[in-house]
Amino acid sequence: MELPTPEDLRERRNAVGLTQSALAERADVSQPLIARVENDDVDPRLSTLRRIVEALDEAEGEVVRAVDLMHEDVVNVGPDDSVTDAVELMDEEAYSQLPVIQNGVPVGSISQSDVVHAGENVGDLPVAEVMSESFPTVGADATVDEVRNLLDHYKAVIVTDGGEAVGIITEADIASHLS
Repeated sequence: MELPTPEDLRERRNAVGLTQSALAERADVSQPLIARVENDDVDPRLSTLRRIVEALDEAEGEVVRAVDLMHEDVVNVGPDDSVTDAVELMDEEAYSQLPVIQNGVPVGSISQSDVVHAGENVGDLPVAEVMSESFPTVGADATVDEVRNLLDHYKAVIVTDGGEAVGIITEADIASHLS
């Protein structure tokens, strides 16, 4: 077993959103001991260190990540597609908005509201002339809390890998995961 450094332990604890007290409770040790270990003020017994690491491992397993929530099939349109095609796809899929993706990269979004506000006779226009800003993007390892915070301000979040869209998450996905 490779022994973690005090900084490794602190970083792992913070990454899973645990306080020192919460970690101490999970590992069945005292909070001051966690503080002393993280500050490199004490060398804990191997059995104590093992309990701390196991508690962190368990907590990490409980963290829900974007990859756990996302839909891999990202229904989308391209910037050169017609607005009519976008509206038909939204109707067909029963979505009120779609990401606009070009060569795998999110470049915008289009919603029914964008189309309505664009005026009349926009059906033949390319989506690029009517679209709004892109949905925000996160990596597959983003936590559910990070995604939820973005969904407070946006209709969807795109999950990317190397800049390319690999999934999408909406509020409905968060709700279905929690139920």
